[in-house]
Amino acid sequence: MDLRIKGRTALITGASGGMGWAVAKILAEEGVRLVLTDKDVKGIEEEVLQLGTEAFAVGADMTVGAEVDAVVRQAADRFGAVDIVVHTSGITGEKGDPLEMRDEDYLEAYQNDFLSAVRVARATIPAMKARGWGRFVAVVSENATQPYWEEATYNTAKAALSVFVKGLSYKAAADGVLCNTVSPAFIATDMTDEMMQKRAKEKGVSFEEAIESFLEEERPGIVQKRRGEADEVAAAIALLVSERASFINGANIRVDGGSVQAVQN
Repeated sequence: MDLRIKGRTALITGASGGMGWAVAKILAEEGVRLVLTDKDVKGIEEEVLQLGTEAFAVGADMTVGAEVDAVVRQAADRFGAVDIVVHTSGITGEKGDPLEMRDEDYLEAYQNDFLSAVRVARATIPAMKARGWGRFVAVVSENATQPYWEEATYNTAKAALSVFVKGLSYKAAADGVLCNTVSPAFIATDMTDEMMQKRAKEKGVSFEEAIESFLEEERPGIVQKRRGEADEVAAAIALLVSERASFINGANIRVDGGSVQAVQN
């Protein structure tokens, strides 16, 4: 399917991660010019050259406003404008009893998972509105809808992000800018690898056995009994940033294998 975005420019944050890089590959196939950013892009600098589209990678910390602004300026200098933003940058944060989490723990997640997106939106959406076309997609999480007891710092930051993007969507669409979120669950990434390695060590089982028991005990809604793939999330994001999704706005698309068992978003 032609997504009708050839020649557009996309800024992808968290691009060194599984989902960010998966999105980059799909958009490259569609002829989208790419600005890929992460705190450390050394792992993808060589791969960027093989994407088959105009692209560059730049290191930046999305919790620092000046660095966000610098990336957007570089994108404008190189390609003229940013038409599409895919914000995947974030952290899992500290885990444990919500009442035992320190202010600093909540603030760390808030800075990385919520305010980072605010900064990127502030730096890109006004120019999109002025040109009359744009797409802003943020990766949220099942946790924003189905919070888990020991993940309060992450839950609250992702919930804030979900509400923020929904709020953006109300007025931005009048100027051709569509804002949506995607909510993955238990995707095969470095983040869930680390979770399962820790679980395997604690339970004295193999990595695969840790995944199996986690699905059985913690994610019964995923009846396929497997982790999702980054490419499966990227496909949904690619649709949302395309011209094909010209009447999807303020939506949250779940890519969670059925993990969230509620009807509401």
